[in-house]
Amino acid sequence: MSYQLSVIGTGVIGNGWIARALAQGWDVVAFDPAPEAAERTHAFVANAWPSLEALGLAEGASPSRLRFVDSLEAAVEGADLIQENVPERLELKREILAALDAAAAPGAIIGSSTSGFKPSDLQRDCTRAPGRVIVAHPFNPVYLLPLVELVGGEATVPAQLDTARTLYQALDMRPLVVRREIEGHIADRLMEALWREALHLVNDGVATTEEIDAAVVYGCGLRWSLMGTFLTFHLAGGDQGMRHMLEQFGPALKLPWTKLEAPELTGELIDKVVEGCEHQAAGRPVAELDRRRDDFLVELLGLVKKYWPEAEGLEGRI
Repeated sequence: MSYQLSVIGTGVIGNGWIARALAQGWDVVAFDPAPEAAERTHAFVANAWPSLEALGLAEGASPSRLRFVDSLEAAVEGADLIQENVPERLELKREILAALDAAAAPGAIIGSSTSGFKPSDLQRDCTRAPGRVIVAHPFNPVYLLPLVELVGGEATVPAQLDTARTLYQALDMRPLVVRREIEGHIADRLMEALWREALHLVNDGVATTEEIDAAVVYGCGLRWSLMGTFLTFHLAGGDQGMRHMLEQFGPALKLPWTKLEAPELTGELIDKVVEGCEHQAAGRPVAELDRRRDDFLVELLGLVKKYWPEAEGLEGRI
């Protein structure tokens, strides 16, 4: 079956959606009023394409299936799925989503890439079919990482989320339907907690940015790429699993090990973080680091897919 993705806003995230959809053999229509938006998108897709080829392209996949149009209304014509990627300002998103809702066919799903806003707030100015306006939050690089968090709002009915799940699965993604809307959804709330603690460790002189990243890269991050937090702790309990782990280590949760409040971003802390990251980058431009990251992720995805639930015969798992 042939699908059309309409992309509104072609920054890093919007372009990631475009590259993923093209690699899955979709037609893509894009709209972005910024000068040279089309030129930047074509360059982005060209840079991502080798990684997508390495993962395996769907039948009919081609960068030539992308076209830019000069209006929002033209962009959504014939769309099965519309992805909004405008800057993270609530009033702007409401304005754009209301216009998309008014222009798109009633059955088209409209997903917002917002990392923090709740869908009920995004739906507020939509009058035609507000329930089809949902959160569809991906992770960078969108063209490689499969997770997309789907969150319905007050006007959303289960059938609309079912349709959305089917469409994102057709993009070869792992849709995670969030049970209840909350700011930051699931993954960003987890990453935010780690980020705040990391800033405290830098601010207090406990570790540099490189040392903190090393703690993740060579330790917990390797386990997380397969098992995540809960199953990792389940194994830490030995033969008795999570119950024994909680009995043994649960009391430590009362100890003041972590600081959930973010530290003040003083000039001194900002300088420490920036200088630490520049040291880690070692003079390499971001484009070079992007390619290194993508090459790594392609190899890693080839490995972890051999260990994902369906490879074990556990169907119906995320």
